[in-house]
Amino acid sequence: MRAARLDRDLSVAVAELEVPALGPGEILVRTRACGICTGDIMGWYMQRKAPLIFGHEPAGEVAAVAGDVADFRLGDRVFVHHHAPCLTCRLCARGEYVQCAAWRNGRLVPGGMAEYFAVPAGQVRADTLRLPEHVTFAEAALVEPLACTVKSLRRAALRGGERVAVIGLGVMGQLHVVLAHHAGAVQVIGFDRVSFRLERARELGAHATVHVDECDPVEAMGALTDGDMADAVIVGPGSKEAMDLGIRLAGRGATVVFFTAGRPDDRLEIAPYELYFREIRLVPSYSCGPNDTREALDLITRGVVRKDQVVTHEFPLERVAEAYRTAAMTSALKTIVTFGS
Repeated sequence: MRAARLDRDLSVAVAELEVPALGPGEILVRTRACGICTGDIMGWYMQRKAPLIFGHEPAGEVAAVAGDVADFRLGDRVFVHHHAPCLTCRLCARGEYVQCAAWRNGRLVPGGMAEYFAVPAGQVRADTLRLPEHVTFAEAALVEPLACTVKSLRRAALRGGERVAVIGLGVMGQLHVVLAHHAGAVQVIGFDRVSFRLERARELGAHATVHVDECDPVEAMGALTDGDMADAVIVGPGSKEAMDLGIRLAGRGATVVFFTAGRPDDRLEIAPYELYFREIRLVPSYSCGPNDTREALDLITRGVVRKDQVVTHEFPLERVAEAYRTAAMTSALKTIVTFGS
């Protein structure tokens, strides 16, 4: 089979591999579409993992099942999460699925950007979902990133009526705009330095956008909210500068969500006095669990989130190197790789 290998120099090429064999409780999926994640193009993060078959946003058809698998049959159309919790440990009982040891050790074999991949038994049981007939494979490739957004806004504790600031309007920022608007935010305000992204955010429901290179974003936020600032801030980029801006955009009693990891050695300078008396919560949101993927698939099924809102580029597998380069361009939101008919 063919698969896309990412090397340490961040080059991508199509490689020939053996189709993985199945163990007990596993299924083999024939990939039909796989998204390129923002994390896949984050150089410092991927270089620590490379070389590898990258990709963790796949959807496809069940091509083989181990003899002891009862819940899936050949030809079933599925979304598969690349991680899944055990559902029985202390952390799972608390709903902290991404901290579960089983979740953190999970993976697709050899990866989602391959013509076939094996799904470990734990992921078959806990986070492999059948697709409704009208949901396409390209739409299903949005389940994982959308699920991360679902979790992020849940951790932001939106109840409706909030002012929400979204810093960074790449694909994940755009999904936050769509879901914050859907959740009943009274104001959704997007921050970026790319005009195309600012315009798309307004099309998707942002009440206002701020070009951070053309004005002071803190002053702009104050002017847009009569000085109240944001009730929830989603910090998309993993930079110290973006995190610092997120805290400065926060109003009293606000929640600031750090959506992307910073570099391991980064340190953020904060003023505990300000956080304390303004009761600002700093909340990280890492990946997603099976509750989030189910909600994400439901949102796609009901048309709340649509492919045309965020997918800007599609490439066949033989052009995966071009797809990878495109995904890093500011003119791209979501880039998806397709695998035949």
